[in-house]
Amino acid sequence: MILSSIIPFVSTLNDVEERLWLDVLSKSMPNESVLPLRKLTDKERKLVDVAIVANPDPTDLQVLPNLVWVHSVWAGVEKMLQQRESPRYSIVRLVDPELSRAMTEAVLAWTLFLHRDMPAYAHQQSRALWQPLPYFSAKDRSVGVLGLGELGQQAAQALEKQGFQVQGWSRTEKHIANISCLFGEEGLAQILEQSDILVCLLPLTPHTEGLLGSENLAKIKPGAQLINFARGKIIDEDALLYELNTGRIKHAVLDVFMYEPLPRSHPFWTHPNITVLPHISAPTTPQSAAQIVAQNIRNYRHLSLLPKTVDTQLGY
Repeated sequence: MILSSIIPFVSTLNDVEERLWLDVLSKSMPNESVLPLRKLTDKERKLVDVAIVANPDPTDLQVLPNLVWVHSVWAGVEKMLQQRESPRYSIVRLVDPELSRAMTEAVLAWTLFLHRDMPAYAHQQSRALWQPLPYFSAKDRSVGVLGLGELGQQAAQALEKQGFQVQGWSRTEKHIANISCLFGEEGLAQILEQSDILVCLLPLTPHTEGLLGSENLAKIKPGAQLINFARGKIIDEDALLYELNTGRIKHAVLDVFMYEPLPRSHPFWTHPNITVLPHISAPTTPQSAAQIVAQNIRNYRHLSLLPKTVDTQLGY
């Protein structure tokens, strides 16, 4: 194996998770040598042009002076973009049909959970209260999807097929069959004011961090419910608690948080109108992800082709 074929795996994973990824990546790329960054010599580090990463500490990548690009095994890459200077290497996000399928499944499942008043029935069960609640058809329920990237588009289309009135929002104008697409500040205000259930699938960027703060949360339709499967920093947690306590927001399903794991003392755990999930809405499947990474690296090695890279200014 020549030195130029060594690919460092750079992550902040624990030992068990790291070994799993190294195993599946190595099996998918038998002609490459995938090793933890710490095992590379100084000479080997200078020869590296591509690295595979999983939410790495960006400073670790600085020891690879000739790095051309990195391939993330996750969809989220915001940690590498939060430095003062833009990365000198290109970044490739994981675009995996299995990831999109899992997220669409989660969006549909938890939207139906809220649509069919499951939180209310759980409260009734805790009081041994037998009381059917009024039924509403999906066609009478408006669902708004914030973020119309790969994940958002598929989720919006699945919700529309289920019969919901679906609107989507993105920073710039988009067009999706059978979906009412809104954009810009006016579009954001409209989707907040009209949605019975709001699903957040936005990437974390300088433009979206804190987007759902006190000002925008106060625009949400009274009695609306919220799902956040994006990133915790998009929502102001204190502002969300305020709107939940006042009753403007009826219930929130939260899978992502400012700090993870969610501290045991955090008020979200015991709030009666919050469902806490441990960041499980769309877990990466190592086997399918490794196959995609391997094919992209083969295309680079043999054809000098890079997959679509992240716009470091936009953050996605």
